Amino acid sequence: MSDVRRDNKGRRLFNGESQRKDGKYEYKYQDGWGKRKTVYSWKLTPADKVPAGKHDDISLREKIKQIQKDLNSNITPDGGNFTVLELVEKYIGTKTGVRHNTRANYKFVVNIIKKEEFGQKRIDKIKPSDAKQWLIKMQQVDGRGYSSVHTIRGVVRPAFQMAVDDDLIIKNPFEFQLNTVVVNDSVTRDAITRKQERDFLEFVKNDKHFCKYYDGIFILFKTGLRISEFVGLTKSNLDFENNRIIVDHQLQRTRSMKYVIEDTKTESGTRMVPMIPEVKECFKRILENRKNPKIEPMVEGYSGFLFLDKNGRPMVALHWEKYFQHIREKYNKIYKIQMPKVTPHGRVIIRTS
Repeated sequence: MSDVRRDNKGRRLFNGESQRKDGKYEYKYQDGWGKRKTVYSWKLTPADKVPAGKHDDISLREKIKQIQKDLNSNITPDGGNFTVLELVEKYIGTKTGVRHNTRANYKFVVNIIKKEEFGQKRIDKIKPSDAKQWLIKMQQVDGRGYSSVHTIRGVVRPAFQMAVDDDLIIKNPFEFQLNTVVVNDSVTRDAITRKQERDFLEFVKNDKHFCKYYDGIFILFKTGLRISEFVGLTKSNLDFENNRIIVDHQLQRTRSMKYVIEDTKTESGTRMVPMIPEVKECFKRILENRKNPKIEPMVEGYSGFLFLDKNGRPMVALHWEKYFQHIREKYNKIYKIQMPKVTPHGRVIIRTS
């Protein structure tokens, strides 16, 4: 009986349990990877009182019970000691070959989490209520829009699911409907009317300054091409013989002003868009009016882009966004019946929901 260890209250301490000189209890064990770990508490059992001035916590025996439960279910105790930020960074590290826009989103999310107290919390300590309160805080306190919160949660949720799959935690605390937690204050997009489309095109066609953009805008309206597909068109994408547009890539420019070629968003990768006679005539005029630069710009093997800026570089989405914006502003200065916001991204009007 002399080998039985007891605490300062005479209670028996089990294997792995001990009490320090200051009265604090500790439990030493090996996690699922054979790594030595230690947990502490000022209480041995739930009925114990915390010494005056000491931080309250669950008792050591409660912690041991959870550790043993995790070990028996192959869950790594303490969530592998991963913080939310570390988990998200690990998740992003598994994503290779993603589009540059996706990489930019990942960077945006990481930068946000780095500034958040939530990002330094251990993943096994995050409950669904904590996750919800964090998202609410970002919208109501930080003033982030629904789309930003949606983007952040869109990265954090699969990161936590990875932790579940890796047996770091039991449940994903982000498995809930976002619109039940934060207010969807994003804008809705509605197609412009046929009359608005005709009025817009007629105004562009007859304006002395903006008429040079008429053919491109007409093509955008009549083909439904995504703006990144449209600016990526090259001479070889125009099949006049079979009256079709070969859409097999997108042209985009990164924040660092680097031009990149991306695959299309369609599952097949390449699609054929019918070229109606009016669109065909627009393309022919574009080719006739296109100035041939001394050095033809090339992006990842693609050259012969239809639309070049004043510096001889391929135009990108931002150019056309500005054209649409300035056309609408001029239109609304002249006419009482206002033209709603029209963008090259699907030729839509945008209003608050």
